[in-house]
Amino acid sequence: MVSQGKVQISTEQILEDKSSGSLGCCGWLLFGISLIVTLFLFPITIFMCVKIVKEYERAVIFRLGRIADKKPKGPGIFFVLPCTDTFVKVDLRTVSFDIPPQEILTKDSVTVSVDGVVYFRVYCPISAVANVSNAHSSTRLLAQTTLRNVLGTKNLADLLSDREGISHSMQESLDEATDPWGIKVERVEIKDVKLPHQLQRAMAAEAEASREARAKVIAAEGEMNASRALKEASLVISESPSGLQLRYLQTLTATAAEKNSTIIFPLPIDMVSHFMHRK
Repeated sequence: MVSQGKVQISTEQILEDKSSGSLGCCGWLLFGISLIVTLFLFPITIFMCVKIVKEYERAVIFRLGRIADKKPKGPGIFFVLPCTDTFVKVDLRTVSFDIPPQEILTKDSVTVSVDGVVYFRVYCPISAVANVSNAHSSTRLLAQTTLRNVLGTKNLADLLSDREGISHSMQESLDEATDPWGIKVERVEIKDVKLPHQLQRAMAAEAEASREARAKVIAAEGEMNASRALKEASLVISESPSGLQLRYLQTLTATAAEKNSTIIFPLPIDMVSHFMHRK
């Protein structure tokens, strides 16, 4: 709201400056002569007076070098005087352009190459014509410098993880800077972030080492849980001698299901200990 108010005030000031000087005596004289000639040669000059602009266009009329009206003309038919009036067409459609790859040094001293895309449109034709010589070219150049300024204050981690926040910050900066030109920046997007090959290899090695460390921790935790479960199972079996025999039978069933030639002879531990005591 504040930026739109500034543009409205600046546009009104331009129009007041144009109208305060008026056309002057010579200007009105030339305007009258042009009008008389136009009326005198009406069948011929009608083709020079009638102009048409499309639905997405507006025309800013200059009469003897001054803006003729506070509002742009269009869409549709409007009239101009051949000798004193000129007009400039302004396209109101949204325009997009690519920001060329920019070599940027981040806050943590890492060189990266970043490119993006910007979407903008003209919402005030008079400001776009009267306040800047080439609104589209100026917006393109400003987008490149804004990309450098914004990303120069970010760390590499923020650049890789917070693209949406960076895009929003760039949009606000561009919108505020181009507001006096009658330009509305609708969207800014970061397309690609290219890192040096050495940095890519270092980051890949760091990520691989981190994954291996997590895998070892998970394996150690699994072994610890398994040992606890085995301890609890041994305590249960020790309380019931018949449970050990059932475990033998379960092992035989699992072995037979695999269709192999392994033969298991369960031997009670008590029998073995008896022979050991005799020796």
